[in-house]
Amino acid sequence: MPQNTFIYLEHDGKLLLVDFEGKGPQIPVKGRINTIGEVGWSFRFPTLSEVEKLGIEWTQKGKFVLDIGESSTTIIKGHPEISWPENWAWKDDVISDSCIHPSVRESVYRSIHRLVSKVVIQNQENKVLLAKVKRGHFTGCWTLPGGYLDHDELPRIGAARETMEELGINIEITENNTSIVSQNIFSEEGISFVSFTYLVKVNSNDLTFNLKSDEIEEISWFERNDAIKSASSWFDIQAIQELTK
Repeated sequence: MPQNTFIYLEHDGKLLLVDFEGKGPQIPVKGRINTIGEVGWSFRFPTLSEVEKLGIEWTQKGKFVLDIGESSTTIIKGHPEISWPENWAWKDDVISDSCIHPSVRESVYRSIHRLVSKVVIQNQENKVLLAKVKRGHFTGCWTLPGGYLDHDELPRIGAARETMEELGINIEITENNTSIVSQNIFSEEGISFVSFTYLVKVNSNDLTFNLKSDEIEEISWFERNDAIKSASSWFDIQAIQELTK
């Protein structure tokens, strides 16, 4: 295992941190800005050998690569096979301690789910509405209406808001709407996306669209199979397949 590979062990919001010599567990100090030594940090993730010395059994859950400045570090994420580690570091506390190694803080940042909310709009002919977007991850591709959730927003409210912003139509989504929740990691960066997608049935004859000019190029109604073939997002394909059976 390369020397620049570290083990990210997390259990119920607690992380295992060690010091320069691999001794741990270590605890962050919230708000600390002074550093120890020339390297400018005090605590980091342990290496594989350091975890073994601590006698911790663990199961690998994933792996991602961090490119910070000119360095590239591999982080192996795992679950420790132990009871709740009361004397480990709280995950949220590493953010506000400047003495924590950047790879730890970056790993915690990447571990936060990115939440999106979308909607499958199906008309009286059972056709599905897709929009071709002008910017973002799927520029020039067909996608379902929707986008990132605001911090304090319910998924169904976010889906309705995004639909109004992108297409200029007002749809109602309640807890009774059929929905699907999906999760996936798409790249070696290890960022997890979670998508809430709702099915809304409409009469397209009653809709008047007002597309957001800087985001939506065009919209079109697709037969179910054509919508599945045309959609670019893995989340969209899963949602159309599941919600329009």
